[in-house]
Amino acid sequence: MDSTVVNGQSKMMIKPTGMAAVWPVIACGVGLFSDGYLNGVIGSVNTLLALIYPNEYAGSTYSKRISSIVFVGTVVGQLLFGYFSDKIGRKFGILSATIIVIVFSALSAGSYGAGGSVRGMFAALTVYRFFLGIGIGAEYPAGSVAASEATNDCKKGWRHALFIAVTNCVIDAGFVVAAFVPLVLVWIFGENHIRAIWRIALGLGVVPPLAIFWVRLKLKEPERFQTQSMRNVRIPYLLVLRRYWFRLIAISIVWFLYDFTAYSFGIFSSPILERIIPNPTLVETFGWNTVINLFYIPGAFAGAFASDWLGPKTCLVVGVTLQAIIGFFMSGFYSKLVENVAGFAVIYGIFLTFGEFGPGDNIGLIASKSFPTAVRGQCYGIAAAIGKIGAFAGSYAFTDIINAFGGSSTDRGNSGPFFVGSAFAVVIALITLLCLPKLSQECIEEEDIAFRAYLVDHGWDVSKMGLLKESSIATEAGEHMSTSAEMTGSADEKKRQMQPVYTAERAL
Repeated sequence: MDSTVVNGQSKMMIKPTGMAAVWPVIACGVGLFSDGYLNGVIGSVNTLLALIYPNEYAGSTYSKRISSIVFVGTVVGQLLFGYFSDKIGRKFGILSATIIVIVFSALSAGSYGAGGSVRGMFAALTVYRFFLGIGIGAEYPAGSVAASEATNDCKKGWRHALFIAVTNCVIDAGFVVAAFVPLVLVWIFGENHIRAIWRIALGLGVVPPLAIFWVRLKLKEPERFQTQSMRNVRIPYLLVLRRYWFRLIAISIVWFLYDFTAYSFGIFSSPILERIIPNPTLVETFGWNTVINLFYIPGAFAGAFASDWLGPKTCLVVGVTLQAIIGFFMSGFYSKLVENVAGFAVIYGIFLTFGEFGPGDNIGLIASKSFPTAVRGQCYGIAAAIGKIGAFAGSYAFTDIINAFGGSSTDRGNSGPFFVGSAFAVVIALITLLCLPKLSQECIEEEDIAFRAYLVDHGWDVSKMGLLKESSIATEAGEHMSTSAEMTGSADEKKRQMQPVYTAERAL
C-alpha cells in the first residue's frame, strides 16, 4: 500500500495484488462470451430454419434480418450505455447488460407467432434479437471499459494480454462453442428432429450471463472511474472533441473495416462450406464449421501475448498484413483449394487466426486505452458502434459481394469475399501505421494525466472530478496552478502534480 498526504493527514491507498487484482478484470470482461456465442450460433440457426421452412425462410428477407438485426440493437446499446457508463457508472451498465441478455436469449428460444404463424415467429425472433443486441452492446462500453481500467492495478508486462484474454479471447471462445453446440445437438437429436435444435441452441445463451451474474453483483466501480469520473459535472464535449476527434475517427474506421469482414465470415461459414461440400449432412456442415472456428483461438491467444511484447499497434499491423497475404492467396487459388475440403478449412482457419492476432485482439484494446477515463465509455462506445455498423453492413453485403463477382455457383463469385476482405486488411494496416497511437503499460494513467493538464490549460476546473469523498476530488493541479505551463520541476514532479489525491476507499 502507498501513503498519500491529504489535508495534512496521511491516508493509505490500498492496492490489490495477485488474483485480487485479476478477478475484477475477469468479472468485467467475460460477459462478451455472449457476443461471440449469440452472433456465431445464428449462422447454424439460419441453416436449420432454411431446412425446416424451405418456402418461407430460405432465400427470404427473414434470413438476412434475423442474422443482421442483432447488430442494430448492439449499436443502440453501445451508444446508449456508453453514455450511461460515464454518467451513471460502469457497474450499472454491466448489470443491465447481463439482465437484458438473459431475458431476450430466453425469449428468442421461445419465439412464437400469433396463431402459430410461421412468419409471425420469424418477426418475433427478429424483435427479440434486436433487444438482445442492446444487451450485447452494453457489454462493450461497460464491461470492456471497466476491464481495461481494472488492468491498471495488475502487474506491468501483462496488462494488455490480460485485457485481451477476458475480452476478445472470450468472444472467440463464444464463436467456437456456438459452432460446436449445434453439432452436439444434432448428434443427440438426429437430423430428423431439428426443430428442437435451433431453439435449444438459442436458449443456451442464457447460461453464461446467469453464471456470472452473482459475481458481477459484488463488483464496485473501478478505481480510475472513482478518481477521474465526470459523473457529477458537465462534460466539456467541445474540448474533448478538439483533442480526440482524429484518434476517434481513425480507430472507428479500422474497427468498421475489420468487423465488416470478420463477422460476416463467422456468420456465413456454414453456407460457405455448403458450397464446397456436395450434399453435406448437418453433421458435416457443423463439424467443419467447428474446425474452422477453432482457428480463432490460437490467433487470439498468440496476439494477446504479442500485444505486450510488440505493442498493440505493431501487433495489429503484423496480423492484418499476414491476413491480407493469405486472403489474396485464397482468392486467386480458390478453385484449387476447394478440391480438398480439409485443406480449404485449414487455410480458411489461418486466414481467420491472423485476423484475430491483429485487429481482432488489438482494436478493442487500443480503443479502450486511448481515451481518458472521464469519457472512455462514450468514446469506446462510439468506436465499437461504428465497428458493429461494419458488421451489419458486411452481413448484408456478403451475398451481394458474391453475386457481384459472379454468383455462388461460380468459383470467382465465392472467392470475392476473400479478395474484398484482404483489400480491407491492407487499408487497415495503412491507417494503423499512420494514425493510431502507441500504447505503453501505463497508458491509462498517462492519458488521464495528459487530459487533466489539457483541461487546466483551457481554464476548466478539474477539482470536481471523481466520486470519492473528501479530498478524492482535490488535485494539486487544481489547487496550485491555473495552467499546466506554470508547473515547474522535473518531468516526474509534473506527473505527480497532475495525479488525483484520494483516500483508502477502494474498488475491487
